[in-house]
Amino acid sequence: MRSLCLVFIALLLNIPAIPSARGESPEPRWWKGNLHTHSLWSDGDDFPEMIGDWYRQQGYNFLGLSDHNTLSEGMRWMPVKTVIRRSDANTMTKYRKRFGDAWVETQGDPDGADYAVRLKPLDEFRSLLESAGEFIMIPAEEISDRAQGKPVHMGAINVSESIPPYGGATVREVMQNNLRAMLEHEKSHGREVLPHLNHPNFHYAITAEDIAAVVDEQFFEVYNGHDQVNHLGDEDHPSVERIWDLINAIRLGEASVPPIMGLGSDDSHEYHGKPGARPGRGWVMVRSRYLTPEHLIRAMKKGDFYASSGVSLDDVKFNEDTKTLSLVIQAQPDATYRTEFIATLKPEEKGPEEQTPEEQGPAEQAPAEQAPAEQGSEEQVPDAATDEQPTLTHEQEHEVLDRIGRVVATVEGLHPSYQLTGNELYVRAVVTSSQAAKDPSFENQKQQAWTQPVGWKLER
Repeated sequence: MRSLCLVFIALLLNIPAIPSARGESPEPRWWKGNLHTHSLWSDGDDFPEMIGDWYRQQGYNFLGLSDHNTLSEGMRWMPVKTVIRRSDANTMTKYRKRFGDAWVETQGDPDGADYAVRLKPLDEFRSLLESAGEFIMIPAEEISDRAQGKPVHMGAINVSESIPPYGGATVREVMQNNLRAMLEHEKSHGREVLPHLNHPNFHYAITAEDIAAVVDEQFFEVYNGHDQVNHLGDEDHPSVERIWDLINAIRLGEASVPPIMGLGSDDSHEYHGKPGARPGRGWVMVRSRYLTPEHLIRAMKKGDFYASSGVSLDDVKFNEDTKTLSLVIQAQPDATYRTEFIATLKPEEKGPEEQTPEEQGPAEQAPAEQAPAEQGSEEQVPDAATDEQPTLTHEQEHEVLDRIGRVVATVEGLHPSYQLTGNELYVRAVVTSSQAAKDPSFENQKQQAWTQPVGWKLER
């Protein structure tokens, strides 16, 4: 009876019901969150609690404040003139209006150069924003490093202390060193940590081959809402979505390692309506029973999430028995939806009569130490560090690239599905709405959603 009363009260007050002590478990549901956000603790232009409050009011369920090479912790004072120069003249007024004079701590003469405001750490302000089953803050950091004159930025989500950038001689080495540090942090601290690579096309710093080579990296940003990250690529560089398929073609077709999964994020820096990297452009939707960092990250590691820049999905399912990926799209007024199922196809196997003499090889078997390699040996997958590379004809190169990221089906409507034929290394879905993005980061942007690669298996 008491349990029913609590549920009734929760409904009246619009408070999510917390599972009772009798072992009742909530059903899995979708939680909306952003894991790439910047505040005054690094190069953002607003106070972290103001930013958290914006996301909470916009219906997000979780937020990771991922400032560059720091966590929002400890004692830090910032000159008010720096805050105003970075944001606008009304920033302090808005801060006081939202949280009150008693909360806003300042020191020095308001008319003097020493006038400063205290930046609150996460542990101090999170209690003002968090609510069970509604909204949580997750400690995070953007490990910001460089190699070969290029930026290499990686998100470290749910860390307990700041992880310094470890550097390296090459982009791949930097990625591997910082990823190893995050995985060691996860193990030594006994907590779930989500490492992910950020905006690979920022300054065109990181290639698909770089990402594919760091096989322990499981996540990267397929959509980043910053307007300077070259999401669409250019005539000399592939788009980020094309990079995704190139990575997974290498991983599943050559290296036999699991595919990388795609996140959506804001990478927000600007919160006062000015041009720049604004909030609300990209996010992840994670399916989990509980709104905790641990449950969210575990769900993401299982691939139970999708990325979005505006489209919402009621369901995403992959039936292992029938090998069918199916979606249920959440309809919006006056919107239509087109779903593209995108796959990378396996190489076509040729019979002996279809092979050229070069493909058939010598008529007689060479000595064992000189025999052509089989089943994934180093000779079959060329080492990029060697000078001896097999030469592909133009036709062969075109055939290889044409198999990667091919649209294998296009479906209109709210219930698209695709059954794998057996010729795919994997399949993923991209849903595009007829409606424009509410705050576009590039020209003619439409609202979209991206599901994770499914139907893959490792060839051992």
